[in-house]
Amino acid sequence: MPLPKYHQVYLVLREQLHEGKFSQGLPGELALMQQFSVARVTVRRALAQLAQEGLISREPGRGTRSLVQRHLPKMDAGAHKTQQARLTGLLENLVSMGLRTTVKVLSVQRLPAPHEVAMTLQMQDGELVQKAERVRYTKEGPLSHITTWVPERIARGFGRKELAQKPILMLLEESGVKVGRAQQSISAKLADASMAQHLDIAVGSALLAVNRLIYDTDDQPIQWLHGLYRPDRYEYQMQLSRVGSIDAQIWVDKELSANFH
Repeated sequence: MPLPKYHQVYLVLREQLHEGKFSQGLPGELALMQQFSVARVTVRRALAQLAQEGLISREPGRGTRSLVQRHLPKMDAGAHKTQQARLTGLLENLVSMGLRTTVKVLSVQRLPAPHEVAMTLQMQDGELVQKAERVRYTKEGPLSHITTWVPERIARGFGRKELAQKPILMLLEESGVKVGRAQQSISAKLADASMAQHLDIAVGSALLAVNRLIYDTDDQPIQWLHGLYRPDRYEYQMQLSRVGSIDAQIWVDKELSANFH
């Protein structure tokens, strides 16, 4: 039985509050009605539930503000639900999957690194980075929405044209980077209105969220990736041994696969 509309809106907004997306305040009721394509009564019911849980404060004339204290996630090698692996086979297999799917580049920007990005990539606040957003497709339709952050000193050799033609890991190596290891976390996330449109799914649909931080052979971070994948078109399998080796496999449909070693 599908969730009520108000509850879908509530779940998406709650997730975004915990992600810190509304540090400057939530959008007004009209904007939320348009974003979720719902009636005002639906938005008000969702906001009322968030307020009841102490996640937002609604003040007449001052709008709605978040009361959530955000704790930035750390990409820590010993963290729960995190896998760390050398890229001996990972690079080749991710590139293989990239070459056997198609990609649409949504945007490529060079901008000062936001604080969280700068911390993760071990950069100074305001140092330039390349932010790229892409949607990857299989023959069945959209598979994933990918956002990558790369220091500008590394990414200056490629842009929209190159990102539309080659996997970014291949472009990094062509830029002279020697890829060393990756650190990855996998979790679940709900699709907001924008992501629902990109991936051709309903608002509030479950997605597989992948955060991957890639280091060079000098152990310096060179790329931070945020990926959102449709679980009906993407499967991640792992075999773990007691001595720490990892053998993982990604399936993007019955014919496309990429192995991690």
